[in-house]
Amino acid sequence: MSVTNLKLKPEATPQTSAQVIALGQTASRGIDGRLSRFFTQTVTNLLPLLVTLTFFTLAWQLICSSPESSLPAPSRVLEESWELIAHPFYIGQGVDQGLFWHVFASLQRVALGYAMAAAVGVALGTLVGQSALAMRGLDPIFQVLRTVPPLAWLPLSLAAFQDGTPSAIFVIFITAIWPIIIINTAVGIRNIPQDYQNVAKVLRLNGFEYFGKIMLPAAAPYIFTGLRIGIGLSWLAIVAAEMLIGGVGIGFFIWDAWNSSLISDIIVALIYVGIVGFLLDRLIALIGRAITRGTASA
Repeated sequence: MSVTNLKLKPEATPQTSAQVIALGQTASRGIDGRLSRFFTQTVTNLLPLLVTLTFFTLAWQLICSSPESSLPAPSRVLEESWELIAHPFYIGQGVDQGLFWHVFASLQRVALGYAMAAAVGVALGTLVGQSALAMRGLDPIFQVLRTVPPLAWLPLSLAAFQDGTPSAIFVIFITAIWPIIIINTAVGIRNIPQDYQNVAKVLRLNGFEYFGKIMLPAAAPYIFTGLRIGIGLSWLAIVAAEMLIGGVGIGFFIWDAWNSSLISDIIVALIYVGIVGFLLDRLIALIGRAITRGTASA
């Protein structure tokens, strides 16, 4: 009868156990360190903002709390406009909508006008920056047209389109296109280093290859600076244009609230306008940093 020798697994030595414990403690300290740094950075970034907002709100409350004040204090704004704040997705009849839908309608107009301005602006800016003949022929016209206030185009666009929505989109287009064309894209194209152009000649790149591999990457920081300026101006212009064209939109909501003497509603709408404008600027800045690998300022 044979006996099978069973080899038992040796128990962990004290040295191995100490190594495992040390690794666990190191990992724990690493996680704790990351959480601590995240908490510290969050507090460092948010604390000044919270202190400033608190001071501003308290000052506003003190200044406007008297019965003679023509502007409502924050407490009164909350009291009078609570339904508007609490129900942004309300859907009523006609223009009786929650603030979300007014902002959404304005954003749709801005998106269309801004997208067209970006496409046309980058194309024309590239032409003006690349061609001396186009520069002499088009730049003086652009310089004259860009000095016309955006809302001055609204009566002409209403006469041409016979409708408020395309007229507002045209105002956005004409507002955003000038900083994209003149101030940034053309300047970025003209400032492409000569070394880049020499490399393109050595590699014998055709026009499309030069445009995609040399021109656009080199001018991208300038282009995204123009795009950031353009989105800010577009948001400003749509609010003003909607006050005149009517319909659903944050600009018309503000004007209608003024006609109804709802000052608290106007203040809430202005807060919406400011937050949305800030988010639009941040969005373009983040896209620019991602595409240009950090060379476009954010």
